[in-house]
Amino acid sequence: MAESIVKELAPMIFQVIAQIPYGRVASYGQIARLAGIPKHARLVGYVLKHMDADSSLPWYRVINSQGKISLSKLNDQGQNIQAQLLLAEGILVIGDKVKMKEFQWNI
Repeated sequence: MAESIVKELAPMIFQVIAQIPYGRVASYGQIARLAGIPKHARLVGYVLKHMDADSSLPWYRVINSQGKISLSKLNDQGQNIQAQLLLAEGILVIGDKVKMKEFQWNI
């Protein structure tokens, strides 16, 4: 992926992610659409994957369109980090899935 395109579009993606309300989730495609780059959901995933680890953005609120958690990184107790962060906000995670009808950010 062209680094210049990523550098140009990443701030727009981050701006949208920063707006996801506490206790809500958004899909990669929804973030892309709101950032003005529809049909670029994979780019959103790429940007998130390469984001600074110490970022304060609520990256964990971004999941796929079926409500599935894409990140498989585990904490020291063997629990999915993204699922644990979502649960801490009151977002019900069953297996690796969130009910989009209930928890999706509607904008």
